[in-house]
Amino acid sequence: MDTTKSLAPTVAETDAAEEQAAPDTAAATTAADGAAPADATTASAARDAAEGEAPAGAEAAEAADEEFDEDGADREDGEDSGQGSGVGSAASAIVAAGLGLVALSGSWVSRVIAERQTLIGQIESVNATTAKEKIAALYGDAWHMTALVNGVLSTLALLLAVFVLARPAFGTPGRVLPVWVRSVSWAAVALGVLGVLVFGLMYFDLLVALPTAAQ
Repeated sequence: MDTTKSLAPTVAETDAAEEQAAPDTAAATTAADGAAPADATTASAARDAAEGEAPAGAEAAEAADEEFDEDGADREDGEDSGQGSGVGSAASAIVAAGLGLVALSGSWVSRVIAERQTLIGQIESVNATTAKEKIAALYGDAWHMTALVNGVLSTLALLLAVFVLARPAFGTPGRVLPVWVRSVSWAAVALGVLGVLVFGLMYFDLLVALPTAAQ
């Protein structure tokens, strides 16, 4: 009898404990279910933020690459333009010196024009009445044409050399021509000035006068 009575309360207590544990388990499950969506929302937000930062970072990298490419292109263009202008100045200086030298030594163009003028003078000398007119027609006009053509070449050489020397003052600040380019340009200036002076005096018969016939 005593044993049966002592077991009954034990079973009742067990059932009560199970009933109390059931709500606690349901509450824990509900809490877990509520925490799971919260965690999923947090992970989704983090993923979205990462995806938003990734395009922004990619756009920044692309902008940096474009800026670098533009800077490199500008620098290369500047270097190319500088090299191009240096080559042009050097070529112009050489051409100017060549023109000055050819003008002083006598150009093929001036010789051809002088021969043509001599032929014209021979034709005109038929109608000349005095010896002075014949000399002028046969020789004087040809000499003047030679002096004129060579004087023009000397003037072109002088102008081109002055342009080469003056160009850095109107170009990139601080840019200086190489020493040999300046030397050739100054040589062209000297040849041009000498040619203009000599051929100018020859054209006006101040350096070498035409011969005169005895009366």
